[in-house]
Amino acid sequence: MALRIDHAVVSGTFSLDGETHEVDNNLWVVGDDDECVVIDAPHDVDAILEAVGGRTVKAILLTHAHDDHCRVAPALRDAVRAPILLHPDDRPLWELTHTDELWDVDLEDGQSIKVAGASLKVLHTPGHAPGAVCVYVHDLDCVFTGDTLFSGGPGATGRSFSDADVIRASIRSALFRLPPETVVHTGHGPSTTIGEEQAGLDSDG
Repeated sequence: MALRIDHAVVSGTFSLDGETHEVDNNLWVVGDDDECVVIDAPHDVDAILEAVGGRTVKAILLTHAHDDHCRVAPALRDAVRAPILLHPDDRPLWELTHTDELWDVDLEDGQSIKVAGASLKVLHTPGHAPGAVCVYVHDLDCVFTGDTLFSGGPGATGRSFSDADVIRASIRSALFRLPPETVVHTGHGPSTTIGEEQAGLDSDG
């Protein structure tokens, strides 16, 4: 059965540093007709379950632990009986939202996660958050960047636990090594390509 991406947009709030904002999050599901991996757990378990469509969820893979990406992860874990995967450097952010429970499996740079005959490669890309990761899927010629890279440039670094120099270094060292035609599926907003974003970042110096 063919490997595919399912996509939905889920709306809710993002809160950090005493501010709360309305946000629309991209939800990405990678798999075939039988099994899948859910990338991020934004806002609404029912919306995620609709995108899953009754398939076996192998993992709930979090790109980082800002609340709009992880708030419903424990409830989703209970609903689908799948482990939550998060890079341990994001524990301080995770604990801002979930004080009494942890994720299940630590992510690490270079790790491979298998689903539907494909390999999802974890790339540690700190900057937007200390434990931020991107997920490269060679078989689909795409990378899921969470809030590390958007159409138009790097993710935000103006809040706690973020660093502008670090995110740019992460993007250059981890993402710009991918083929320029690689499609970038982001945590918010439209998709783009590595080549397009590399040209924009290079022109900014």
